[in-house]
Amino acid sequence: MVDTLSYAEFEKACVAQALRRAARHVTRRYEQGLRGVGLTMGQFTTLAALARPQPVAVTVLADQLGMDRTTLTRDLAPLERRGLIQSGHSKKDKRVRTISLTSEGRVLLGKAVPIWRAAQDESHDRLDADGWPALQEALAKLET
Repeated sequence: MVDTLSYAEFEKACVAQALRRAARHVTRRYEQGLRGVGLTMGQFTTLAALARPQPVAVTVLADQLGMDRTTLTRDLAPLERRGLIQSGHSKKDKRVRTISLTSEGRVLLGKAVPIWRAAQDESHDRLDADGWPALQEALAKLET
């Protein structure tokens, strides 16, 4: 006999579906503001992760963002075409590709941060006082 699943049961119980639905709503909230500076939330996250004094290896950045290297490489291309990031090679190992923000990338990130902060405030307001720390803890359990 084939095991069946009703949509009501699926919607009520599926952790992945609930997270994906919430993620889409939250992402939409951030992207409404970021659209004004021409960024998606994913692009903002990448630029913010590159706001460091030294270039970072693509593999290290991918790990920090929780992405695979090939997906990150594809996502970096439009940022590089816009002149927001630049790629190079590690001084220690020329086979290692590194990424850093350009001055244009830093300027755009500076314009985007207040927009991000406003979306952050709205998201935090939607959670009770302990909501975000509790959610962070719960999400961390799912990452292992």
